[in-house]
Amino acid sequence: MQVNLEATELNQRLRNIRLLALDVDGVLTSGALYFSDSGEEIKAFCVLDGQGIKLLQENGVRVAIISGRSSPLLARRAQNLGVTLFYQGREDKLTALDELCLANGFSYSEIAYAGDDLPDIQIIKAVAVSFTVPNAHSSVKEIAHACTEHSGGSGAVREIADFILQSQGKYEKAIARFL
Repeated sequence: MQVNLEATELNQRLRNIRLLALDVDGVLTSGALYFSDSGEEIKAFCVLDGQGIKLLQENGVRVAIISGRSSPLLARRAQNLGVTLFYQGREDKLTALDELCLANGFSYSEIAYAGDDLPDIQIIKAVAVSFTVPNAHSSVKEIAHACTEHSGGSGAVREIADFILQSQGKYEKAIARFL
């Protein structure tokens, strides 16, 4: 992971993270939009990312999804992963995050966010730790605290999840049952 913040400061901030909020298109997916002949939207999700989300939730870090687009497929994926903090069709993502914080008792100092494009910039500037992906817009890459090695939809969220769990000293316990 490429880090744009002093390692000591980043690790300190990550220790306090109680919520990872995620953009969808470009982070949980590659950002490509697929439509069938009948107009049905099709999305591909990475199973590594899904496992990372589950590991976070099992180890005390909540996960939220905030998307500017609405999709029944996305709602199903969130439900399958046990993500209950789910906001879609919300182009003003910072307002959605504010609502989430108010309803669930989070402060920005406890939140990490992963985004890749212009609608994500306000949140990226507001939260304690921000992540982006290699295929992100250049303006996002300039301000994010860290950039994953994996692209969106190809394990970037798993990389973030592992990084958070390692920084919090929870990684070994999180994966112990699989070893």
